[in-house]
Amino acid sequence: MRDAWRLSAGTFLVIPVRPPGGVDPATAGGAMVLAPVTALPAAAGWLALGLVTQNGWLTPLLAAGLALAATALLSRAMHLDGLADLADGLTSGPSRSRALEVMRRGDTGPAGAAALVLTLLLQAAALAGVLGTAKGTALAVTALLASRLAPAVACRRGVPTARADGLGAAVAGTVGGASLVAAVLGVLLAGAVALWLAGEPPYAAGLVVAAGVAGAWLVTWHAVRRLGGVTGDVIGAAIEVALVTSLVAAAVAAA
Repeated sequence: MRDAWRLSAGTFLVIPVRPPGGVDPATAGGAMVLAPVTALPAAAGWLALGLVTQNGWLTPLLAAGLALAATALLSRAMHLDGLADLADGLTSGPSRSRALEVMRRGDTGPAGAAALVLTLLLQAAALAGVLGTAKGTALAVTALLASRLAPAVACRRGVPTARADGLGAAVAGTVGGASLVAAVLGVLLAGAVALWLAGEPPYAAGLVVAAGVAGAWLVTWHAVRRLGGVTGDVIGAAIEVALVTSLVAAAVAAA
């Protein structure tokens, strides 16, 4: 478990941690399941910004922008980079090898730039719509945690790697069904508790978590169909898309 946590924190956080002693399939799978835990520093920031917004000290849009900026800094903007690379690869033509080559280059083209702008716009708009109330802030934090279920969804058993090297090769297919269900239930429980503490019925957490899982599943499904499997970029893109779908669901639930 210690090595799994070190791998998870080293992969998803900018905070330096000691590298794991070794990376076997069990460690890799555990690291993907623990991804929601690495979102707790950002979640604390979102909670603080929600409280500040409710007191009228910040506008919801500015608070949303600060929340997203802090989250990107804490993750080294790695997920956004993956989103841009995947968008460029998927729009490079029908060839699987060509798409993977474009994704490996790492420079951002028009499709990648458009994906970043539209994704961040949707995230900011949805987040700004919920940070003004205690219920909305609880739903926003639930959405953030739900988006970090994407690595476990993308790396579940049966999902192959698209390359023989890289992060995808190390983690693809390493998350068992029981571990995935446990991760989903853990985030669902955290969201229900957050809503209960806000004085709201906890059932809305289910909608937010389901939307996040659905977004991650959709990206993974399309990547497998188009690329033959997942890569590190696919995992990052799945996180960002899951954040969009879960935040939109949060905005709907908070209305």
